[in-house]
Amino acid sequence: MTRPNIVFVMSDDHAAHSISAYGSRVNTTPHMDRLADEGARMDAVYCTNAICTPSRASILTGTYSHINRAPSIYSEFDYRVHTFPEVLQECGYQTALYGKWHLGHTEVARPRGFDDWRIFPGQGDYFDPVMAGPDGEEKVAGYATDIVTRQSLDFLDARDPEKPFCLLVHHKAPHRPWIPHPRYDGMYEAGTIPEPETMWDEHETRAQVVREVAMQLDDLRPTDYKDELPAELEGEGEEARRARSSWKYQRYMRDYLRCVQAVDDSVGEILDHLDEQGIAENTIVIYTSDQGFFLGDHGWFDKRLMLDESLTMPMLVRWPAQVPAGSHVTDVVSNVDFAATLLEAAGAELSGLPDQQGRSFLAQLRGEDVEDWRQAVYYRYWEHDDPEHHAPAHYGVRTPTHKYIRYYNDGLGTPGSSDRIMPVEDELYDLVADPHEMTNVATEPAYVQVLGELQELTAQMQAEVGDAPYEGPDTPRLEWPMA
Repeated sequence: MTRPNIVFVMSDDHAAHSISAYGSRVNTTPHMDRLADEGARMDAVYCTNAICTPSRASILTGTYSHINRAPSIYSEFDYRVHTFPEVLQECGYQTALYGKWHLGHTEVARPRGFDDWRIFPGQGDYFDPVMAGPDGEEKVAGYATDIVTRQSLDFLDARDPEKPFCLLVHHKAPHRPWIPHPRYDGMYEAGTIPEPETMWDEHETRAQVVREVAMQLDDLRPTDYKDELPAELEGEGEEARRARSSWKYQRYMRDYLRCVQAVDDSVGEILDHLDEQGIAENTIVIYTSDQGFFLGDHGWFDKRLMLDESLTMPMLVRWPAQVPAGSHVTDVVSNVDFAATLLEAAGAELSGLPDQQGRSFLAQLRGEDVEDWRQAVYYRYWEHDDPEHHAPAHYGVRTPTHKYIRYYNDGLGTPGSSDRIMPVEDELYDLVADPHEMTNVATEPAYVQVLGELQELTAQMQAEVGDAPYEGPDTPRLEWPMA
């Protein structure tokens, strides 16, 4: 069979529950829905570290953060770890990348394995962004989502039709500060957006370090909600906080959803272009995000934590030649598995990624059962007490029925109060009885056996991937550059 083309569309901070194919209550995404209708919706895809740089490094390399040396947004990706675009390029694929890179800005961290690339240095701007390429930097007029789309379509027009291609379309949106294009004015107006069921979660049973994170809706800044805060909302007390949080939620979500709409339109333009070129049948089109995002869920915004709204990645895959239309994949998959899957689909040898730790889920996409597939994902967030959100470092595992999280606070200090040492804290959630993860049952006698089993599974999966548990302040930390 002719090797397939690959179009890998990835946005930033796009929560699955703001895609109508996943049952969104707050918006509609008709072009992403088309991918689900004509291909597969993956229902259990999880990132292994819910923040931009680490997730992107894991996607490209098929490795965990301790292997690719990019555990936080302050890291530079280890360029010595091979990537799947490099392997595809070596196998004769035409390769291109447009949009967000966010894997370091030095000469050694620039994109490799691409015939053409244009990236935003750092986060990039929504309007008239600076973009860097092989020949240097330039300011590009227009809206970032539209620019990335146009560059991607130009690549499709200019490619050699006799060779397969791999095109990475990496949007900045809907990353903070959520600046939509004016053409979406009037959509999702403030005051019309449903609040999530868990918005007023009081976090009473959660770990102390989680209760202290600065990710509450009331922590949103004026640059996030943009409208002038009414004077009557500036009071103290719980009633004022709730009123202010609701007001900020409406405005933050208004702009977030408008940014999503531009990405959805971009997906539609790309799908139409593939149809016009007559290559849709044997082109794999993937839509995903680098992690999930809290959309007022549990009273939060942002990501980082291991609760499902942050942990879950949307993933829609259309490949008419191989993937049954309207299918669902329910096996547990992580972003470490993406590279192996794409290389198998392209007929490339996995030996081209000697460090990769993932497993291809191509069989599941084809509708096949894989009896020995592990239904668990290992997660580790390394960036303890980040300067703004003060999220704690933690690791754990998620299975279809339970989730275990360990916050290894000893010697690290407490978020927001680095001089205060806290004991290790555990969380355990029964995802069958408590799918919204509202009640931590780690200390309940009825869950002693489950807790022990998941602690054992965490240690087992850490050992399998070569990670080490935190054992106190003398535990070695990941550093750049790698020795």
